[in-house]
Amino acid sequence: MKRLLIKAIAVPALVVAFTATAQNVPGSLTVEKIMRDPKWMGTSPGDIAWANDGYTLIFNWNPDRNPADSLYRVTIADKTPHKLALDEQLQAVYEYQLRYNNKRTAAVWAKDGDIYYRAPGGRVTRVTQTMEGEYNPVFSFNDTRIVYSRGQNLYSWEMATGASQQLTNFTNDAPADKGKKGNAEEEWLKKEQLATMDILRERNNKRTASEHYRKDAEVSGLKPVYLGGNQLMGAAISPDGRFVTYQLYTAGNGKRTIVPDYVTESGYTTDIPGRTKVGSPQGYSRFFVYDRIKDTAYQINTEQIPGIRDIPAYVKEYPQQWQKMQKDTALRNVNIWGVEWSQNSRYALLDVYADDNKDRWLLLMDTATRSLKLVDRQHDDAWIGGPGISPRATGWIDDQTVWFQSEVTGYSHLYTCSVMQGTKRALTKGNYEVQETKLSNDKRSFYITTNEVHPGEKQFYKLVIKTGTAQKLTTLEGANEVTMAPDEKYLAIRNSYVNRPWELFLQENRAGAKPVQITHLAQSKEYMQYHWRIPEVTSFTARDGAPVYARVYKPENPKPGMPAVLFVHGAGYLQNAHKWWSSYFREYMFNNLLADNGYYVMDIDYRGSAGYGRNWRTGIYRHMGGKDLTDHVDAVKYLADTYKIDPSKVGIYGGSYGGFMTLMALFTTPDVFTSGAALRPVTDWANYNHGYTSNILNEPFTDSIAYHRSSPLYFAGGLKGNLLICHGMVDVNVHYQDAVKLAQRLMELKKEHWELASYPMEDHGFVEPASWTDEYRRIFKLFEQTLKK
Repeated sequence: MKRLLIKAIAVPALVVAFTATAQNVPGSLTVEKIMRDPKWMGTSPGDIAWANDGYTLIFNWNPDRNPADSLYRVTIADKTPHKLALDEQLQAVYEYQLRYNNKRTAAVWAKDGDIYYRAPGGRVTRVTQTMEGEYNPVFSFNDTRIVYSRGQNLYSWEMATGASQQLTNFTNDAPADKGKKGNAEEEWLKKEQLATMDILRERNNKRTASEHYRKDAEVSGLKPVYLGGNQLMGAAISPDGRFVTYQLYTAGNGKRTIVPDYVTESGYTTDIPGRTKVGSPQGYSRFFVYDRIKDTAYQINTEQIPGIRDIPAYVKEYPQQWQKMQKDTALRNVNIWGVEWSQNSRYALLDVYADDNKDRWLLLMDTATRSLKLVDRQHDDAWIGGPGISPRATGWIDDQTVWFQSEVTGYSHLYTCSVMQGTKRALTKGNYEVQETKLSNDKRSFYITTNEVHPGEKQFYKLVIKTGTAQKLTTLEGANEVTMAPDEKYLAIRNSYVNRPWELFLQENRAGAKPVQITHLAQSKEYMQYHWRIPEVTSFTARDGAPVYARVYKPENPKPGMPAVLFVHGAGYLQNAHKWWSSYFREYMFNNLLADNGYYVMDIDYRGSAGYGRNWRTGIYRHMGGKDLTDHVDAVKYLADTYKIDPSKVGIYGGSYGGFMTLMALFTTPDVFTSGAALRPVTDWANYNHGYTSNILNEPFTDSIAYHRSSPLYFAGGLKGNLLICHGMVDVNVHYQDAVKLAQRLMELKKEHWELASYPMEDHGFVEPASWTDEYRRIFKLFEQTLKK
C-alpha cells in the first residue's frame, strides 16, 4: 500500500501489544514511557566550569525537575551542591572567560559588554562602563596595557595610568574623492541646492564634520583603513602592541533556501530563512597585517604557500576538466583560522586551510621580513579533519617551539616543532587518537584526553614534554570529560557508562587519587526499576579485513531464527559503539524494548564514524552508501554466523545520516533488509549544505559522479521491502523537501509498501514527546508486522 500522511496533530497510532511477560513485569518498557520528557529518567549536570575565584565549580543541574536547569555550585572544601541565587547567577564569571598576563598573575575578562581587570593581589577594576559593548580583552604592549574591541576597532587601557587610546580606525565609509570638482555649471547648481534646501545643508555639514574628524585622526597617527564593503573579521594585536592582524571577508552571493512553517500562532504560513545548498558560491577572505609603528598594512601573499596551485586528485576522472586545469593552475582560496603569536612578537603561527579543505598549512610569519616559512603541511586527497585539527589545537611552548596535532600517521597525534631548525617531534604515537589537548600553566606538560585504552573509552592523562611519558589520571570506566581547576590542583570530571547517565566527580590532580562523586541523581527511581542492558561492545571483520566496532543487544531468551534490527547513528563526525552514555539515549532505550520483544539489535561504527583515525573517517569519500553500507551488510552476516539470527528477517532504522543509510540499504541491497525506517533522511545530497557535503562529495557540478552514486533518489527503483519515512516539516538542516521529492519519485515508480509520516511542528531534532511517541510507535509497528511473519 502507498500512503502520504500529512499530520497537523499527533494522531494516536495503533498500539501493538508487547509480549505478555514484558508487559506484566514491573518496570517493563513501552514506547510511551521511553519517549516522555527526558526528566523522568533523572538529571545530569552539564556545562561544567570553574569560577574565576579558582575553587568554586559551577554547573547546570535540575534536581527538582523544573521546566529548565538552574545554576549550582560546589567548592573544593564544600562538596555539597548549592543552588545559586539570582544575583549570584548574574555576577558569575567563569575561568574560561579570563585571559591572563604572561606570568599568570593578573587577569582580564568581559562581562555584560564591559571590561574588568584583576590586578596581582586580587583587586578588581572596571575598565569600561559604556553604552557600547566591549569584548575580547587581552594583555598587550608587553603586559602594560589591556587591548579590547569596541565596534570594529581596537582600544587600549594602560594599567599604570588608566589612559585609554584608540588603536585602529577601520571604517565602512568610502574614501573621499579629494580635490575633485565639477564644471562651473555643476558647482553653481550644488551651491544653490545647499543654499535653498535645509536638509541637504544639514547633511553636508554632518559629512564635513565627519571628514574633519577623520583628518584629525590622521593627524594623530590614526589613519582610516577602508573596508570597501567587506566584513572585518578577527582583528587582534600582537603581545608587544605593534602588529594588528585582521581579515577582510567578501560574502558569497548564493541563493538561500526557505523552509515554510505551516502551523503558526498567526494562522498564516510563514517562511523561515534557510541555508544555501552545496556548491553555492562561497565567500572568501584576505589576510592583512598592520604595522602600527611603520603605519603600513600589507596583505599576506598566498602564492608563496607550498602546493597552493595543486589540482584535486578526483579531477582526473574528468579528463577535459583535468587538462583545462593543468593549463591554467589557479590559486586556491584559503582561510586563516588561527593566529598564535610568539611571546616576543617576532613570529606569528598561521593556521591556514584551503577552501576545498584538502590542505592545511601551519605557516610561520616573520614580522621582520614578512616572509612565510612552512612548519607543517597536511594534505588529504579526501578532506582534512580529525580531533585537534578541525577545530584547531595549536600554540607556542616558548619563543622557539610550537605545538600542533596532525593525522600524518593515520591517527591524530601531538607534535612539537623547532621553528628555527624545522625539526618535529612526536609526543604521542600509536593506533589511537589524541582527542583533546591543553598545555599546562608552566608549559612543561600537556593534559590530554585519548582513546588509547579502548576506542570506546575516554581517559585523561598528564604528558611530560621533556620525557614524553604519559600518566593516566582518571580511573572511571566509560568517558571522562575533564575540566581542570585554574591552578591545576583539582579535576572536575563528568563521567558516564553505557547504561548510566552523566554524574559529576571531583578529584585531586594526581595519579591514584580517588574521585569523589558530587551528584547522584542521573538515574531516577523509576529509571532504575528496569534492568537496562549493557550491550556487548565487540568487533567483527568487514569484507576488506577492517575491524568494525559494534554494540549488540541480546534478547532475554535467545534462540536460532530470531529477527534482528540494525540501528544506524547519525553523522557529522560521531561515534556510538562506545562505553559511555549515548546522546542517542531514546534509541538506547528503544533498542532495549526491541530486545525485550525478541529482537537482536546491533549498532555499529561504520566507515565515516569518529574515533578510529583518518582512514576510517574518510572511508566514505566520494561514495556515501559505499563502504558504510557494506559494513552494515557485513554486520548482518556476523549476526547470522554468530547468533544464528534469521537473515530474511532484518530491519534497519536511523535518523539524519542514519535515515540516508536506511534508504540506501533498502534501495541498493533489498535482499538483505526486509524493512526500514528512515527518519529525517537526506535523499539527494545536492540539496544539503556546503560545509559538510563538499568535503565528502566535492561539488555537484565538479564531481557529478560522486553525487549520483551517493544519493538515494537515483536508486529508489530498487525498493522491494517495507519503508517508513518520518520527517519534520520545519527541518532547517535536512529540509522536508528531501522527503517530498522522494515521495514523488516512489509514486512515479509505482512502488508499494511505503509511507511518509510528516510532523508539521518539528525541526531536525524532535522536541515534543507526542512526536517522538508517534514516530517510534510506527517504527515498532513496522518491525512487528514485517519481521515476525
